[in-house]
Amino acid sequence: MDRPTALVPRHYVAVGHGPEDVVADPRGRVLTGLADGRILRLDGLGDPVSARAEVIAETGGRPLGLELLPGGDLLVCDAERGLLRVDTGDGTVRILADAVAGERLRFASNVVSLSDGSVYFTVSSRRHPLDHWIGDIVEHTGTGRLLRLAPGADTPEVVLDGLQFANGLAAGADESYLVVAETGARRLTRYRLTGPEAGRSEPFAENLPGMPDNLWRGTPDGPIWVALAGPRVPALDLLHRGTPAVRRAAARVAVRAPFRPTGTIAVLAFDDEGRVVHHLARRHSGYRMVTSVCEAGGHLVLGSLWEPGVAVCEPSRPEVTRVRRRG
Repeated sequence: MDRPTALVPRHYVAVGHGPEDVVADPRGRVLTGLADGRILRLDGLGDPVSARAEVIAETGGRPLGLELLPGGDLLVCDAERGLLRVDTGDGTVRILADAVAGERLRFASNVVSLSDGSVYFTVSSRRHPLDHWIGDIVEHTGTGRLLRLAPGADTPEVVLDGLQFANGLAAGADESYLVVAETGARRLTRYRLTGPEAGRSEPFAENLPGMPDNLWRGTPDGPIWVALAGPRVPALDLLHRGTPAVRRAAARVAVRAPFRPTGTIAVLAFDDEGRVVHHLARRHSGYRMVTSVCEAGGHLVLGSLWEPGVAVCEPSRPEVTRVRRRG
């Protein structure tokens, strides 16, 4: 991939620990979920002095991926409680799905709603919970899933299995496909929803310079933004070629070892053909482990599983870069 443009944080806004996903509403406000279960609506992020944070709900678990619905409600993937729907007016929280095929959902990660009312969401791992996420990355379990909750259905169905830490999710402009981030494989996978290849998956972008986390698309004609939670680790690539027994042993060590993210942060943006239209990065950043990105108020807003607040960055600039892709 070509040389990136600098990713320049202008300021930080403390909101609470672990604003893992950030999404913007039509008024330029940003919603995010914290480690303590609170869902916040952030306003005025362009000025750190006047920025405001309003608690709109508490899930009672650990909210991760968010998706705003046209009517104003919020879909929430909660790592402990499953797929939730939050009334952003009165804060009511309703469980939409907490099990699939008799198995409890314990690591719902990201969600997208389509115009026909169907909801797709990811499960990152069936073996490791959120607190041990690094264990799944190291073990390379391939137990991630893409699920669908049909309109009016009580239980979701599995539509794609065997994913390497399924994470962020976004729809194509015409809703003919979904893009799923496979964090553990450093790739984006396209899942076809319509046409002769419906139900099939293929690479959308491979060999990314880091581990993709949450995806965000503000409008159908806008790019698919991708947050890279960490840079490529060559030693990890080598370990992934080892035997399952070796990877399991390494995972046991990893979940007990202190974790400290690097200072390298990066975000990408793709068009619907899988071409990179933005590549922004910074090697020595005080803001670490970027797990989400959205555009709001003319700026890029970054979220993090690690940090106690969000970062507000200079707006992106178009550029032409290259990434290995298919289809």
